[in-house]
Amino acid sequence: MLAHAAGRIKALRPPFLVRSRERDLEGGARFSAYFTRSRREILKVQRLRYRIFSEEYGASFHAPFGLDRDRFDRHCLHLVVRDNQTGELVGYTRVLPGERLTRTGGFYSAGEFHMPLVERLDGRVAEIGRTCIHPEHRGGAVITVLWARLARYMLENDVRYLIGCASVALGEGYNVAAIDRRIREAHLAPSALRVTPRCRLEPVPGDALAERGVKMPPLLKAYLRMGARVCGEPCWDPDFNCLDYFILMEVDRLPARYVQHFLQPAEAVAMV
Repeated sequence: MLAHAAGRIKALRPPFLVRSRERDLEGGARFSAYFTRSRREILKVQRLRYRIFSEEYGASFHAPFGLDRDRFDRHCLHLVVRDNQTGELVGYTRVLPGERLTRTGGFYSAGEFHMPLVERLDGRVAEIGRTCIHPEHRGGAVITVLWARLARYMLENDVRYLIGCASVALGEGYNVAAIDRRIREAHLAPSALRVTPRCRLEPVPGDALAERGVKMPPLLKAYLRMGARVCGEPCWDPDFNCLDYFILMEVDRLPARYVQHFLQPAEAVAMV
């Protein structure tokens, strides 16, 4: 099945460029997504992470020099989105390939969930985390470019599953109970693919019966549009002031319309 999924993009003429619908003044792609090893760029995204998680979400954690960093960073791949007009880094996620677990002692998500399902997955697994978007670029284009590069990473590296946490900030006014109900109705993984949170928040705040005006955080919404499934009830993370849902994305479930939209023949040289 993995070969079938990969075959859906081989018909497209290489090289590939992760593109955004938003264009710069010269007609090129407004945003570029690429993996970086630059210490300077990694410091910039660690500062962006701190700004978003601490200043916006009210997270409480020890972050010397205004940088959000932990022991996993040195073992992860760092995926950034750059605004080609300004040169600013406006989006980020990190990827921990499963084969590096001997260095980390496990996935980051294992600190929040009991997750024996990972050992039962029949293929390569990678974890994404610390995903964040600059507050001035949350209209969708940056998320689209970020997800395009992640989908391409999965196909290029025979990664069959992506796992990670999708957060709902408790201080952002979301109707968490209604979000939780919609997840259970339409996006919940089967029982064999469930995880158990190490810390629960009961009751979940909000009105579960609300039908109108229920907004989802942009990143969680993007996960679900890409065919991700939610593997059970969320974990309460008091340090980051949020509820984390464990998500599972399978390459075989990537919607064909997104593969065709994201991975298109290049009009310029891609930055990788």
